[in-house]
Amino acid sequence: MIENYLRRHDGVITLAQARRAGISEFAVRRKVRSGRWRRCGSGVYFVDDRPFTAAARVRAAVWGRGPRAVASGLAAAWWLGLMTLEPAAVEVTVPRTASGRGSPGITLRRRDLDEQDVFEDRGLRVTGLALTVLEASARRGGGPKIMDSALQRRVDLADLQRTHVRNRGRYGAAAARRMLQAAAGGARSEAERLVVQLLRTAGISGWHANFTVGPYFVDFAFPAQRVAIEIDGWAFHSDRQAFQNDRSRQNWLALHGWQVLRFTWLDITGHPERVLAAIRAAISVR
Repeated sequence: MIENYLRRHDGVITLAQARRAGISEFAVRRKVRSGRWRRCGSGVYFVDDRPFTAAARVRAAVWGRGPRAVASGLAAAWWLGLMTLEPAAVEVTVPRTASGRGSPGITLRRRDLDEQDVFEDRGLRVTGLALTVLEASARRGGGPKIMDSALQRRVDLADLQRTHVRNRGRYGAAAARRMLQAAAGGARSEAERLVVQLLRTAGISGWHANFTVGPYFVDFAFPAQRVAIEIDGWAFHSDRQAFQNDRSRQNWLALHGWQVLRFTWLDITGHPERVLAAIRAAISVR
């Protein structure tokens, strides 16, 4: 029974779980002394006959903070498959009244979560999908790409907005609010404003915004070099007709001697230096 339990829980077990399985505290201490079990935290152990995986690390960090602890932030995003790269530190949210402090590899957040924002996945308490998306999108190492990807297939914008309102004041709430506003329809116009700011700050001249080329408008154009810049919004907003229209315009421009650069809101907000480098390269060789 114990082996089956350990297999399902990444080799991690608490003292309370061991007792329920018929293993006394004395027997647990003996296993630790012998090196068969490794103590990971207060009342949490890892059976050291298997690899200490990322899942084991997250589980041990959360279970070691008590029964009300919840995996949150990037740890929750990784656990739920919203990102593939495991987080450098495991973020754990605990009630405001919980004792203890963070430790190396564990980031502690204190907040009383609504139960509708918590669920259990594979025996681990994790922030709900909508709250996880909001929090992970606002964390360094996460970013808007998590929200955009989740909106394409796993959560809807209205649910994110309701969850944001219910959890106002949390760490990263302001950044998440800006992303929600952009996702609601302002991403493209905001991206265009940021491109103007980037070009002016970089001292790049010779461009025109909302420029007419034949039967089409392009977001930005360098007429002398015949370089057009097109701004895309969030991927989850795209539909088949918009996709076809964009490709028809791009093909027409290419056939008439224009080079087209396409950037998304995520490119401009997350990698502005790459955007500028691509623009400089394009206008320098035309």
